[in-house]
Amino acid sequence: MILAIQKEIDLRVELHKTPIETIYFGGGTPSILDTQQIENLLNKIKDSFHVSKDAEITLEANPDDITPEKALAWKTIGINRFSIGIQSFFEEDLIWMNRAHSNTQSRNCIEIIQSAGFTNFSIDLIYGTPGQSLERWINNLEIAFDYNIPHLSCYALTVEEGTALEHMINTKKKENTNSDIQSTHFKILLEKSKEAGFIHYEISNFAKPNNESKHNKSYWAGTSYYGYGPAAHSYDGLKRTWNISNNIAYIESIEGNTIPVEMEVLSEEDKLNEYIMTSLRCATGINKHHITSHWGEGQLTRIEREINLYIQLGRVIADENAFTLTDEGKFFADGIASSLFLVNN
Repeated sequence: MILAIQKEIDLRVELHKTPIETIYFGGGTPSILDTQQIENLLNKIKDSFHVSKDAEITLEANPDDITPEKALAWKTIGINRFSIGIQSFFEEDLIWMNRAHSNTQSRNCIEIIQSAGFTNFSIDLIYGTPGQSLERWINNLEIAFDYNIPHLSCYALTVEEGTALEHMINTKKKENTNSDIQSTHFKILLEKSKEAGFIHYEISNFAKPNNESKHNKSYWAGTSYYGYGPAAHSYDGLKRTWNISNNIAYIESIEGNTIPVEMEVLSEEDKLNEYIMTSLRCATGINKHHITSHWGEGQLTRIEREINLYIQLGRVIADENAFTLTDEGKFFADGIASSLFLVNN
């Protein structure tokens, strides 16, 4: 697989015209790779493209994959940021989510990477799982604050169609989620994170000052990005492409010098709607000048008309530059965004 990804980089090397500011090993469990494999990929990227000296280089990691030896080795090869799928510091939650790691490993992995000298990292926490009391959710947050975590990514538990979790809920083997409980947990998250000095810069992301994820911020800003490997997505501002997800088919295609990619060319309607969706999720909001410079005064007028209801409800704030969500509006972010979409019948 590593050789196939390296070859795909060769096949697509002409894509990159500007310096690379972020590199992200994720979408799966890259921490199961040995250090040499990760280093080989990093070296291939650096040999093929102009990588900025201060590039953010993130590795997604599972708590049970992190050891003192690996942490030091990852630092040596150039990894400078982690995104750790902790999910919870409590065994009850981890068992319900069928996670492989324990609550002890949730704590230990943070201590390991801090001891290795890493100060830039994020942890994922899940809220609103059935049986997770408000007290336990607050305790999860307090533990994270006590560890001086610089970045939190917090998500409400969602039940994806066709998953084992959905089947267990449908067959009454597991309790379903409760939207009212999740809303209460989200409200507590907003309050506690603010008290702890975090900036809520995107609906699911909270960071101490100057610790926002550069990689994710560039995605929400609509910057071009390129992905390599099975199921990897890319975007160049005009079209979105994605590789097939089947590992064997991917490798066979690359070995035949063909990139196994599907493509969607975005219309101006698509681009506008995506901008509305991503920008409204962020603290910077929908920029009025960006709307007029890309889609014209008519679209700004339309959006102003549609969004007025949410301003009256106290869910959106409008100033001379942007439309941004209030704390209450953040509970309805996706619904508000979709109501602003341009739909051509």
